[in-house]
Amino acid sequence: MKFQVLDIIPHLKNPLTGGIVSTADRLNQVIDTARRAEELGFDSFSVGERHAGEFISSSPTTVLAAIAAVTTRIRLQSGVTVLSVLDPVRVAEDYATIDQLSRGRLELVIGKGNEVLQYPLFGLDLADQWELLAEKYGLLRRLWTEENVTWSGRFRPALAEPVTTTPRPYAGAPRVWHGSATSLASAALAARWGDPLFTANAIQPRENYKVLIDHYREEYERHGHDPRHQYLGSGSGAGGIFIANTTQEAKRQFGPVYEALTKGRNVPGNNSPYRDIDHAVAEGPALVGSPEQVIDKILSYHALYGHDLQSISLPTTLPFEQQLEILERFALDIIPAVRAAAPTTLWSAGDPYANRPQVSGGTEPDAAARVTADHSNHRRSHVYTH
Repeated sequence: MKFQVLDIIPHLKNPLTGGIVSTADRLNQVIDTARRAEELGFDSFSVGERHAGEFISSSPTTVLAAIAAVTTRIRLQSGVTVLSVLDPVRVAEDYATIDQLSRGRLELVIGKGNEVLQYPLFGLDLADQWELLAEKYGLLRRLWTEENVTWSGRFRPALAEPVTTTPRPYAGAPRVWHGSATSLASAALAARWGDPLFTANAIQPRENYKVLIDHYREEYERHGHDPRHQYLGSGSGAGGIFIANTTQEAKRQFGPVYEALTKGRNVPGNNSPYRDIDHAVAEGPALVGSPEQVIDKILSYHALYGHDLQSISLPTTLPFEQQLEILERFALDIIPAVRAAAPTTLWSAGDPYANRPQVSGGTEPDAAARVTADHSNHRRSHVYTH
């Protein structure tokens, strides 16, 4: 298994002490965490995007560019790029710039987002969220894989004259994942294009996410895509991660913070059913406990989901030094055991995107073209054999 750190950059008071860092300090914490995650051997770092609520992640491209400047190996991802409210031309330009700055380390994760207030903010109708996502993704793919693009659609002015966005991506189009939390639509869109899926695995029971994952896999096969490229990522709950020598000690230390944050969150339709720490540890996806408890929980989800990439989010209301201690302990005590028990080809031999130059030293000119050719070859074989 591979491992990601995700920060959607919440900017919250510690519910017990009332303490909160400045906006500048909080943003710099994200960059320092990414740098430390690379040193500890994490595989990717992801920055979220929100345009409402207690978050300061409205400009993830700026933050990812800053991270690109202070890292050399770790992959850079978004979590998610809210493509439904954005202009695909601007997305193609901004993220290709990050791809160039990082020398091919970018992989995008797109979605419609789970914050309803962002749609009126951008002058859009919430009822169109899925159609917006599908149409804009179709254009983004063309802008990254083609030159002299002409296009027309429902939600954006037409590109009547041929357009080639610049800069071009560093080594062919970056891979795009699809974030999935509540609807079959994102899973179906990912399967249609033969892209990997990222399940939020956040606030619902695991069985709900399994429905979306199963639908993705069924649709992926129905479309005839190569199963070798059917990768899956998984989140780790809205409660974050906390590690102590024993699970009881972890619940004692972190439980009051978790329960106060959960109690203070009042977003109808977007609240965790795991209201107390015992319930969250026993049945929810939060990674709180001893190293053995956390290892067992990740592997229990892997047995159900079969995921390749595990994402974690630090408890950002705690002192920053404590967050980094948790990050280090996860890297030293948990990652090796899970890697050994749940191997994957993601970003390794067998994954065409592992050949993006800066990461592997390879010279693959266009990973996207290669994976498209693989899908085409598999479809021809699929038709013949079935």
